[in-house]
Formats: sequence, C-alpha cells, structure tokens
Amino acid sequence: MFSSIRGRILVILAVLGLCGWYLATTQIKLGLDLQGGMHLVLEIDDPEGTMSMEARSDAIDRAERIIRSRVDELGVEEPLIQKVGQDRLIVELAGIDDEERAKELIGQTALLEWKLVRSRTEVDASLPRIDRAIVAALGGDSIRALGRAMEAPGESMEDLLFGTGPDTLPPEDPEEELEEQEELEVDLEVPEADEDLRPLSALLLQGPDQGEFLVRTEDYPIARMFLELPEVQAIIPRAVSLQFEWQPRAVAGQTYRALYVLQREAFLTGDMLEDASANRDPQFNQPIVQFELTRAGGRRFGDVTGRHVGDRIAIILDREVVSAPVVRSRIGARGQIELGGSTMEEARDLALVLRAGALPAPLRVMEERTVGPSLGQDSIDQGRLAGIIGLFLVVLVMIGYYKLTGVLAIAALSVYVVLVMGGLVALGATLTVPGIAGLILSIGMAVDANVLIFERIREELDQGRAVRTAVDEGFGHALSAIVDANITTLITALILFQFGTGPVRGFAVTLTIGIIASFFTALYVTRTFYLIYIRNKKATDTVSI
Repeated sequence: MFSSIRGRILVILAVLGLCGWYLATTQIKLGLDLQGGMHLVLEIDDPEGTMSMEARSDAIDRAERIIRSRVDELGVEEPLIQKVGQDRLIVELAGIDDEERAKELIGQTALLEWKLVRSRTEVDASLPRIDRAIVAALGGDSIRALGRAMEAPGESMEDLLFGTGPDTLPPEDPEEELEEQEELEVDLEVPEADEDLRPLSALLLQGPDQGEFLVRTEDYPIARMFLELPEVQAIIPRAVSLQFEWQPRAVAGQTYRALYVLQREAFLTGDMLEDASANRDPQFNQPIVQFELTRAGGRRFGDVTGRHVGDRIAIILDREVVSAPVVRSRIGARGQIELGGSTMEEARDLALVLRAGALPAPLRVMEERTVGPSLGQDSIDQGRLAGIIGLFLVVLVMIGYYKLTGVLAIAALSVYVVLVMGGLVALGATLTVPGIAGLILSIGMAVDANVLIFERIREELDQGRAVRTAVDEGFGHALSAIVDANITTLITALILFQFGTGPVRGFAVTLTIGIIASFFTALYVTRTFYLIYIRNKKATDTVSI
C-alpha cells in the first residue's frame, strides 16, 4: 500500500494533517531571546572560602534540584537550569512576568524554625546596657544627627533618642550589670553628656503580649540597625534572641513591627518538614499554610507543645517571625502557619519555598540579563525576514536550474516546513533565535538532498535510460550519500544538545527535527511527487530537469 502512489499520498496527507492539527491547537513555545525573560548565573556564596570543592559541588547539585522544583511550581514553560563547572548554575526563565518574585523564590534559603516565645522581662534588665553600647559604638553626635534626620509624625526621632518617649522601663540591677559586663568585656564607657541617651529603649513600646515589644514602622529600620550591632549582640542574654515580625500590624490607626523575645535555640527546623500547602482558614477566611512534619519531627513537636499548652510558639522563616500562635493543645505532625493579612499569593509562595526545601548554601547572582519582549519581537522579525530571503533564493535557484523538477522540490519543501513546525509543537520544543538559524540551515540541507537526487537522475538520463528507470536509479544511488550526510549532522546535533546550554541546545533541537523531516521529504515526498509527474510518460519521453 505504501509503495503505490495512492498509498504514498495518504501517508503524506496523514502526516500533514497531524502536524496541522498540532499547529492549530497548540501555540509554539518561544525561548528567552524571542519572548523575553531572565537569564541568571548563580554561584555558591562562600566569601570566607571555608567550603571544600567537594562540598561546593555537592551543594550546587542539591541547589539545582531544589531550584528546579521551585521553578516548576512557578509555572515557567521550558526553564533551563543547568550546572556549569563545580559551583555555578545557569537559570533561564522565558516569559516570566514578575522577575523580582522569581529571583526571591530562587535565592531564598528558607531557614524554617520553631522557637518558644519568652517573656520580655528577660531583656528589660539588659536594655540600659544596650543603650550605652549603642552610644559607645556610634557616638552621641551621630545618634543626635540620626534623630534629626528621621522625624516621625507627632514626635521627632530626636526626642525618642534623647529618652523622652512615653514608655517606662524597670530600673537596672547594678550588681547584675557589673557581673554581665565583666563576663562579656564590652566597653560601655560613654561621655557624661551622652549618658541620658536611650537610642533603642526609647523606640520600644510594650506589646499586648508578655513576649513582644512594638516598634513603629517608621522607626523599624533604625531599631533593626541598632540590634545588628556586634556590641549589642554581645549584651543580649545568651538564652534569648530578638527577632522582628515579618509584616507590620495596625494598632489604633498606627502601624508597628513586633519585636519578639524568643528562646535562642530552635526546638524544630525545616529539615523535618515533609509537605506544605496554602489554603484559607474556614473560620476567618484568612490565608494559612498547612504543614506536615516527618514522623520524628511530629514526635518532637508533640512533646514540646504538650509541655507548653497556653504558651506561644513562634514560626520563623529566614530569621523573621511569620506567626506566633498560642498552643491550645498538644499538636502532632500536622499544623498550620497563620498569615494574618497576607494575600493568597504570599501564602502560596511561602508554601512553595517550604515544600521545595531549604537551599544547602546561600547563592549569589553573578550575572543577570533581562530580555524585554520588544527585543524578542525584533529577533522574531529579523528571523522571519532572513527565512523569507533564504526561501526566495532557494526557490529562484531551484526553479531556474531544474525547471519543473525544481517546482516539485519546492512543493516538497513546503511539506517539509509544515513537518518541522508541527514537530516542534508536538515535541514541546522551544524555538529560539539560534533555533531559527538551525531551521534555515536544515532547509538548505533539505534542498541539498534534492540536488543530489536530481543530479543522479540527470546522469542516468544522459546514459540513455528510460525516464522511470532513471528516476528509480537516481533515488537509489543518491540514498547512501543522503544517509551519510544526515546521520553525521544528526550526531553533531545530538552532541550539541547533550553538552550545550540555552541557545546552543535550541539550535540543536530544531536542527535535529529538520534533519529528520528533510530525510522524509527528500526520499518519500519528493519521490511521490516525481512518480505522479512521470506516471503517464512513455519511456522515450523527457522530463523537465
């Protein structure tokens, strides 16, 4: 059946119909250089150089798997995530809309911790010493200048830094202060003129719960800066840590950031997290992230919550408190993170990060390129123009040199173009600018196969063979040369795909599909058209070649 003309026509129509259906129902995927997107080069961040090459290689392998999982859940079509060398990753995201969100999700370390909330009275006694440490580190003049530069509505930052704020603090214990000062060896000597300055404690207001302070949103940056000073970190009691809430809260028309007093050591970390998903609280219709722990994590969580019913447990992500719910009863392997006024998108992002896991080491962006949609459209237009010019020249040469036989080759070439585009869509391949170059190159190879066949047919006709015999012999003798040329090119394309990156792989994909389509059209489609052309010719007739 497939050797008869009718059978050949049915096969060609079936293949064209299948490719046409794919083209009509599925949109071809465009690469980074055609539709715009992001190109990132990431490297393990090890400024101290403490990681060995083996550790860096292992960390980048784990990071590749984690980033791939995160990117897949972003919904990016055909992302490229590839390891380069021992400690670098290339990430290409085509068609990404929110670039900042993508970078944040890719690079987030996702350090998830559960800590017990302590009482703020454990820090109250240390606040006077912390104030003096800040003054000693920064100087009174700098703090006064900072106060003048950052004025808050209703009350200036200068007033707060001078200690005229409305909140009161318990008196310091001189004996305890002396003992801690000798132990930590922090120089707290300040000039007499600066002794009344209270740069941090003046910013802290008593929160509604015993385990938190409140800091006005406009004062948050400076309060955070004070707490990050090494001199301050040395004075904070060893058993506790001070960590801010990740989002502001509104109280009586004013926004605040809560500063929690937490147990320094976490009793549970994210490596015991098994799953996380974003949902809405059915009672209050607020976004929540429900999580599930491993068996060992569930036992530990159940033990701690069972002993601290009525206390608060803070859930910390990347050193910021996401939620600090009260333990109502013993909790096992399942729990939830309440996100308050957050959006569902923020809840989904948090669940995505937790579910994908924590990066084994921080990553830093070594190189970043952004391709805009307009630049991609320019590439498409230039590629289309190059393709039209190339096709026009091919048509001109083939028809001018091979006459009617050249017309048959052009008809087969039209089938070839449909097959290549349909193949790209069917296989889910991504078209890139180098891919367009590969497509144009494969068009040249398809024409080259026809040239080999036509020249062999000419040789057979020159030797006096009948038309049908000359055609059969021409196709038969050209077969070996066509197979050799296509196989060697196909091997090269496969090597480029295996070891290349981004644009090189796009070139290899279109070249591979083009070679296969070229082989089919040259030896099957062109021959079918030729058989239709010579079907009614006599042995003594000639052909237009």
